[in-house]
Amino acid sequence: MKEPMIFDHPLIKHKITLLRDKDTGTKEFRKLVEEISMLMAYEALRDLPTELVQVRTPICDSMQPVLSGKKAAVVPILRAGLGMTGGILSLLPGAKVGHIGLYRDETTHEPHEYLSKLPGDLDKRIVIVTDPMLATGGSAAAAIDLLKGKGCTQIKFMCIIAAPEGLERLRTAHPDIEIYVGALDECLNDDAYIVPGLGDAGDRIFGTFAQD
Repeated sequence: MKEPMIFDHPLIKHKITLLRDKDTGTKEFRKLVEEISMLMAYEALRDLPTELVQVRTPICDSMQPVLSGKKAAVVPILRAGLGMTGGILSLLPGAKVGHIGLYRDETTHEPHEYLSKLPGDLDKRIVIVTDPMLATGGSAAAAIDLLKGKGCTQIKFMCIIAAPEGLERLRTAHPDIEIYVGALDECLNDDAYIVPGLGDAGDRIFGTFAQD
Protein backbone atom coordinates (compact mmCIF):
# COMPACT_ATOMS: atom_id res chain seq x y z
CA MET A 1 0.00 0.00 0.00
CA LYS A 2 1.46 3.33 -1.08
CA GLU A 3 1.75 6.03 1.56
CA PRO A 4 -0.24 9.20 0.75
CA MET A 5 1.61 12.48 0.48
CA ILE A 6 0.26 15.02 2.98
CA PHE A 7 1.64 18.42 1.97
CA ASP A 8 3.55 20.49 4.51
CA HIS A 9 4.44 23.45 2.31
CA PRO A 10 3.82 26.85 3.96
CA LEU A 11 2.27 28.34 0.79
CA ILE A 12 -0.24 25.49 0.55
CA LYS A 13 -1.05 25.74 4.25
CA HIS A 14 -1.59 29.50 3.97
CA LYS A 15 -3.85 29.25 0.93
CA ILE A 16 -5.93 26.42 2.46
CA THR A 17 -6.51 28.59 5.54
CA LEU A 18 -7.88 31.31 3.27
CA LEU A 19 -10.14 28.71 1.61
CA ARG A 20 -11.56 27.69 4.99
CA ASP A 21 -12.63 31.24 5.88
CA LYS A 22 -16.40 31.51 5.38
CA ASP A 23 -15.95 35.15 4.30
CA THR A 24 -13.73 34.24 1.32
CA GLY A 25 -15.83 35.10 -1.75
CA THR A 26 -16.44 32.97 -4.84
CA LYS A 27 -13.90 34.70 -7.08
CA GLU A 28 -11.09 34.46 -4.53
CA PHE A 29 -12.08 30.90 -3.55
CA ARG A 30 -11.92 29.75 -7.17
CA LYS A 31 -8.52 31.41 -7.64
CA LEU A 32 -7.13 29.80 -4.49
CA VAL A 33 -8.31 26.33 -5.56
CA GLU A 34 -6.46 26.75 -8.87
CA GLU A 35 -3.30 28.01 -7.15
CA ILE A 36 -3.26 25.18 -4.59
CA SER A 37 -3.86 22.63 -7.33
CA MET A 38 -0.92 23.95 -9.34
CA LEU A 39 1.38 23.82 -6.30
CA MET A 40 0.28 20.25 -5.52
CA ALA A 41 0.60 19.14 -9.14
CA TYR A 42 4.18 20.42 -9.26
CA GLU A 43 5.08 17.73 -6.72
CA ALA A 44 2.64 15.05 -7.96
CA LEU A 45 4.20 15.23 -11.44
CA ARG A 46 7.78 14.99 -10.20
CA ASP A 47 8.15 11.47 -11.65
CA LEU A 48 7.11 12.29 -15.23
CA PRO A 49 9.61 10.62 -17.59
CA THR A 50 11.99 12.70 -19.70
CA GLU A 51 14.31 12.13 -22.64
CA LEU A 52 17.18 14.13 -24.11
CA VAL A 53 16.78 16.06 -27.35
CA GLN A 54 19.17 18.27 -29.22
CA VAL A 55 18.57 22.01 -28.87
CA ARG A 56 20.50 24.80 -30.53
CA THR A 57 20.97 27.63 -28.03
CA PRO A 58 22.41 31.05 -29.00
CA ILE A 59 25.77 29.63 -27.87
CA CYS A 60 25.94 26.02 -29.10
CA ASP A 61 24.13 22.72 -29.74
CA SER A 62 23.16 20.98 -26.51
CA MET A 63 21.30 17.83 -25.36
CA GLN A 64 18.48 18.86 -22.99
CA PRO A 65 15.53 17.09 -21.28
CA VAL A 66 11.90 17.17 -22.47
CA LEU A 67 8.87 15.19 -21.32
CA SER A 68 8.56 11.76 -22.90
CA GLY A 69 6.67 8.49 -22.60
CA LYS A 70 3.06 8.44 -21.39
CA LYS A 71 1.06 11.63 -21.80
CA ALA A 72 -1.31 12.87 -19.10
CA ALA A 73 -5.04 13.25 -18.66
CA VAL A 74 -6.92 15.14 -15.97
CA VAL A 75 -10.24 13.65 -14.81
CA PRO A 76 -12.20 15.84 -12.38
CA ILE A 77 -15.01 14.33 -10.34
CA LEU A 78 -17.94 16.65 -11.04
CA ARG A 79 -18.65 19.14 -10.17
CA ALA A 80 -16.14 20.45 -7.64
CA GLY A 81 -13.19 18.68 -9.26
CA LEU A 82 -13.51 21.06 -12.21
CA GLY A 83 -12.12 23.83 -10.02
CA MET A 84 -8.77 22.03 -9.80
CA THR A 85 -8.22 21.40 -13.51
CA GLY A 86 -7.03 24.90 -14.42
CA GLY A 87 -4.08 24.75 -12.06
CA ILE A 88 -2.93 21.41 -13.46
CA LEU A 89 -3.48 22.42 -17.10
CA SER A 90 -1.32 25.50 -16.54
CA LEU A 91 1.56 23.04 -16.05
CA LEU A 92 0.41 20.47 -18.65
CA PRO A 93 -1.50 22.43 -21.30
CA GLY A 94 -1.47 19.44 -23.67
CA ALA A 95 -3.24 17.10 -21.25
CA LYS A 96 -6.63 15.71 -22.23
CA VAL A 97 -9.58 16.23 -19.88
CA GLY A 98 -12.29 13.70 -19.04
CA HIS A 99 -15.26 14.04 -16.71
CA ILE A 100 -16.86 11.69 -14.19
CA GLY A 101 -20.16 12.79 -12.67
CA LEU A 102 -21.16 11.35 -9.29
CA TYR A 103 -23.76 12.48 -6.78
CA ARG A 104 -23.96 11.43 -3.15
CA ASP A 105 -27.16 9.94 -1.76
CA GLU A 106 -28.23 12.21 1.09
CA THR A 107 -29.28 9.27 3.25
CA THR A 108 -26.63 6.60 2.59
CA HIS A 109 -23.86 9.02 1.54
CA GLU A 110 -22.94 6.50 -1.19
CA PRO A 111 -22.07 7.71 -4.73
CA HIS A 112 -24.17 7.23 -7.86
CA GLU A 113 -22.80 7.81 -11.37
CA TYR A 114 -24.67 10.11 -13.74
CA LEU A 115 -21.97 10.99 -16.32
CA SER A 116 -18.79 9.52 -17.78
CA LYS A 117 -17.02 11.32 -20.65
CA LEU A 118 -13.46 10.07 -21.04
CA PRO A 119 -10.74 10.25 -23.74
CA GLY A 120 -10.56 7.13 -25.86
CA ASP A 121 -6.86 6.57 -25.18
CA LEU A 122 -7.11 7.00 -21.43
CA ASP A 123 -5.48 3.60 -20.80
CA LYS A 124 -2.28 4.92 -22.40
CA ARG A 125 -2.08 8.02 -20.19
CA ILE A 126 -1.08 9.01 -16.67
CA VAL A 127 -4.45 9.92 -15.16
CA ILE A 128 -4.80 12.63 -12.50
CA VAL A 129 -8.16 12.43 -10.70
CA THR A 130 -9.23 15.60 -8.89
CA ASP A 131 -11.76 16.36 -6.18
CA PRO A 132 -11.19 19.16 -3.62
CA MET A 133 -12.78 17.18 -0.77
CA LEU A 134 -12.15 13.55 0.17
CA ALA A 135 -14.92 13.01 2.73
CA THR A 136 -16.31 9.46 2.91
CA GLY A 137 -14.04 8.36 0.06
CA GLY A 138 -16.94 6.74 -1.77
CA SER A 139 -16.93 9.00 -4.83
CA ALA A 140 -13.15 8.82 -5.26
CA ALA A 141 -13.13 5.02 -4.94
CA ALA A 142 -16.01 4.69 -7.41
CA ALA A 143 -14.35 7.00 -9.94
CA ILE A 144 -11.12 5.02 -9.78
CA ASP A 145 -13.06 1.75 -10.12
CA LEU A 146 -14.48 3.15 -13.36
CA LEU A 147 -11.06 4.25 -14.64
CA LYS A 148 -9.47 0.90 -13.88
CA GLY A 149 -12.35 -0.72 -15.74
CA LYS A 150 -11.25 1.34 -18.78
CA GLY A 151 -7.73 -0.09 -18.50
CA CYS A 152 -6.01 2.75 -16.61
CA THR A 153 -2.97 1.52 -14.70
CA GLN A 154 -1.20 4.71 -13.61
CA ILE A 155 -3.54 6.85 -11.51
CA LYS A 156 -2.84 9.78 -9.20
CA PHE A 157 -5.56 11.21 -6.96
CA MET A 158 -5.38 14.82 -5.77
CA CYS A 159 -7.57 16.47 -3.12
CA ILE A 160 -7.16 19.68 -1.17
CA ILE A 161 -8.72 18.49 2.11
CA ALA A 162 -9.30 14.92 3.33
CA ALA A 163 -11.00 13.32 6.31
CA PRO A 164 -9.15 10.36 7.87
CA GLU A 165 -12.17 8.13 7.19
CA GLY A 166 -12.18 8.92 3.49
CA LEU A 167 -8.43 8.61 3.11
CA GLU A 168 -8.46 5.18 4.75
CA ARG A 169 -11.35 3.99 2.57
CA LEU A 170 -9.60 5.10 -0.63
CA ARG A 171 -6.28 3.56 0.39
CA THR A 172 -7.96 0.26 1.24
CA ALA A 173 -9.97 0.17 -2.00
CA HIS A 174 -7.03 1.21 -4.21
CA PRO A 175 -3.70 0.56 -2.47
CA ASP A 176 -1.81 0.87 -5.76
CA ILE A 177 -2.61 4.50 -6.60
CA GLU A 178 -0.73 7.64 -5.57
CA ILE A 179 -2.68 9.98 -3.29
CA TYR A 180 -1.85 13.66 -2.73
CA VAL A 181 -3.59 15.58 0.08
CA GLY A 182 -3.29 19.30 0.78
CA ALA A 183 -4.45 18.97 4.42
CA LEU A 184 -5.67 16.06 6.54
CA ASP A 185 -8.52 17.23 8.79
CA GLU A 186 -9.98 15.87 12.03
CA CYS A 187 -13.04 13.78 11.12
CA LEU A 188 -16.46 13.61 9.48
CA ASN A 189 -19.55 14.93 11.26
CA ASP A 190 -22.93 13.17 11.33
CA ASP A 191 -23.82 14.66 7.93
CA ALA A 192 -20.55 13.34 6.41
CA TYR A 193 -19.01 16.82 6.12
CA ILE A 194 -15.32 17.24 6.87
CA VAL A 195 -14.48 18.97 10.18
CA PRO A 196 -13.21 21.69 10.27
CA GLY A 197 -13.32 21.56 6.46
CA LEU A 198 -14.52 24.47 4.36
CA GLY A 199 -18.18 23.68 3.67
CA ASP A 200 -19.40 22.56 0.24
CA ALA A 201 -16.52 23.08 -2.19
CA GLY A 202 -18.78 22.95 -5.26
CA ASP A 203 -21.09 25.64 -3.95
CA ARG A 204 -18.17 27.86 -3.00
CA ILE A 205 -16.39 27.41 -6.36
CA PHE A 206 -19.47 28.08 -8.47
CA GLY A 207 -21.37 30.43 -6.15
CA THR A 208 -24.48 28.21 -6.04
CA PHE A 209 -25.81 28.72 -2.55
CA ALA A 210 -29.33 28.02 -1.36
CA GLN A 211 -31.48 31.14 -1.12
CA ASP A 212 -32.67 32.21 2.33
